[in-house]
Amino acid sequence: MAGAVAGALFVVAAAPQSDDGRPSAGEPAGSVELLVGRVLDNGSRRCAMEAFRAELCGGREQQLVRATARGAGSVVRDPSYGGAARAAAHTVVLPTDAASPLDITLAGPGMLTYVTVHDGHGRYVGGALGARGHRWANTEPLRAGETYTVRVGAQDAAGTPVGVTMMFRTAPAARDDRLTAEFGPKPGTYGAGQIVTASLSLPVPAADRPARARVERALQVTSEPAVEGAWHWVDDSTLHYRPRTYWPAHAEVRVLSGLDGVEVGEREGEREYGGPSESLRFTIGERIEAVTDAAAHEMTVRRNGTVVRTIPVTTGKAGFLTRSGIKVVLGKEYKVRMRGDTVGIKRGTSEFYDLPVFYATRVTWSGEYVHAAPWSVEAQGEENVSHGCTGMSTADAAWFFGTVREGDVVSVLNSGGEPMAPFDNGFGDWNLGWPAWLAGSALGAHADSPLAPAASPHTPAHGPSRLHPLT
Repeated sequence: MAGAVAGALFVVAAAPQSDDGRPSAGEPAGSVELLVGRVLDNGSRRCAMEAFRAELCGGREQQLVRATARGAGSVVRDPSYGGAARAAAHTVVLPTDAASPLDITLAGPGMLTYVTVHDGHGRYVGGALGARGHRWANTEPLRAGETYTVRVGAQDAAGTPVGVTMMFRTAPAARDDRLTAEFGPKPGTYGAGQIVTASLSLPVPAADRPARARVERALQVTSEPAVEGAWHWVDDSTLHYRPRTYWPAHAEVRVLSGLDGVEVGEREGEREYGGPSESLRFTIGERIEAVTDAAAHEMTVRRNGTVVRTIPVTTGKAGFLTRSGIKVVLGKEYKVRMRGDTVGIKRGTSEFYDLPVFYATRVTWSGEYVHAAPWSVEAQGEENVSHGCTGMSTADAAWFFGTVREGDVVSVLNSGGEPMAPFDNGFGDWNLGWPAWLAGSALGAHADSPLAPAASPHTPAHGPSRLHPLT
């Protein structure tokens, strides 16, 4: 029952409440109050990128929101607008500075369990949850002129799961903004399947192919040893770069932008120029590849081409088949709570689960993991009994957790599940063959090297499926 988004709004899915902000009669028991903090935009750029990184943004405001047991929230109080906000139906107008910090903090007893923030293109905003589970803050800036959806899961003091979904639209970019690029990943050591990302501060439409070509030429990726690679446009403001095959072990990668001062094209009748962007360096570690044959119920892990471990596993059963194809490790979490009702499985049914899961290695944003599953040890190596994840013994999961790093390759064969989408659920980029990859580059037609056969056929991205952890 959320209101529509228009302009720069903060919209909260509203639940009934009394005048004093307490839940109305009939509302399910269990609620947690959250403070949502961000910087308001008064029409000028109040929080530059450099200020965001230095945590020097001014003009910060907070809004009190209630997360409830049925997953809806109500605006309890708005310190910025006082009582007027409560009289404004279900919509509170709070322009948000795109480059400002976004933080969500408990205003009372309880614990945050997860926070996800993504824009209308499905691009997730990086963030970090505090060690005590009381505060979440973004570690990457928002984008100007985008609509964001924020989903928060928490537990109240009694352990009751509660949640809230919020939406807001950031203020549009100022006309004098210059086109810049922010590169990912962060500096560090990654696996051989790591994708280089470039997030542009302004969109470059597909219809303006010359402008896209100028951008690609300006975004330079070099490595030692050298590899053949190319950029691919994911959407108007996001590019991914990958080599033709996986990165060599121990490669040193450097990414830099030559956009500064370059005329990219025209925007609203005015010339558009590039601006300065920070360069990036990262390293590739040993080449770790994990291949799961779902039909054989077995995972084979190779280091630099040599088999180092064979692991009995169980994958998704009928109705919950594990996605097939090539995935990349997105992160590792020692402990994750997984509940069936977060993926549409009703409480009281034979399929429902509510489990603490250990040694969880994430491979999709929607909640697919490789993790310890001590409850299914008898099935591991024999049959598939999970709800979509790859389960193994605690000892094997601990070894796997300690062996892999972000960017390592995790593939699934013979699962019968839907193909891993290239872009909307993690790094499925390697599921595009080289010809299809080059087709997404504005410079692809000028490639003069032989084309490699496809690693797997490209299929259109499926709609949203599982948005929370699976077992």
